[in-house]
Amino acid sequence: MIFAQITKITDPIVVKLDKWFDESVRFVPNLIIAILILVVFRFLARYGSRFMEKGLTRASQNIALVSLISALTRIAIVTTGLFFALGVLGLDKTVTSLLAGAGVLALALGFAFQDLTTNFISGAFIAIQRPIKVGDVIETNGFTGKVLSIGLRSVKLDNFAGQLVELPSKDIFQKPIVNFTHSGDRRVQLECSIGYKDDLFFVENVALSAIRPLLFLQKLKPIELNFIRFSEKSIDFEILFWIDQAKIGPGPGKSLAMKAIKKAFDENNIAFPTPARPVETGPPLAKD
Repeated sequence: MIFAQITKITDPIVVKLDKWFDESVRFVPNLIIAILILVVFRFLARYGSRFMEKGLTRASQNIALVSLISALTRIAIVTTGLFFALGVLGLDKTVTSLLAGAGVLALALGFAFQDLTTNFISGAFIAIQRPIKVGDVIETNGFTGKVLSIGLRSVKLDNFAGQLVELPSKDIFQKPIVNFTHSGDRRVQLECSIGYKDDLFFVENVALSAIRPLLFLQKLKPIELNFIRFSEKSIDFEILFWIDQAKIGPGPGKSLAMKAIKKAFDENNIAFPTPARPVETGPPLAKD
């Protein structure tokens, strides 16, 4: 009686265990194939990322971008192998759930870190298109300086005044950039004034003759002198000339040009107008 009751309880368990064992035996080949797929894709991910890294190193000097794309390549290959392995194991619903979850997670992260994502994408495009390189002198977003580093998140500049300026990559990518290094030449603007008694044609000849001998000028581009306004005490003009940045910077070039013009004007009795200054007087005398 007792044995019959025990048998009644244990028989379904034994049948279930036998069924699980048979299914496990049939499952073993698929499990081995799935493991082999993961191993193969693991090797493919390693060599694929190395191949991608070598190819990108020739195209870009941005180490951060190369490392990121190499890592993404490795993750993509391993993920593909994981999906294949799950498919071999008959876990198609699991694959679908993982894909749906990854999509929702990517969307949530995209909204949560929108600025960070934008900076990374902009940094990647800057590294690929290479509008600027390390060592270039640029002007952008109201800052002028020498590019020290180009990262995925930001670009660092030396502003020539001892400060380090770090600009988000999206601001560099989305806003205008003036690159003074690509052409090798840069135009310098120098404003001057003369009195109303001076002859304009004579002043123009003297000023141009003082500028032309400077050795750092770009000889293939002309020097311009334009009279621009009649002021209250003077006639104002500007001189535009191009310098070779391999020889001198715009600041020192402008300084040497000012010295040359001042010397030439002194030698030819051309006076710079003196600004009017208020005459200070004492307090009025008291009347008796």
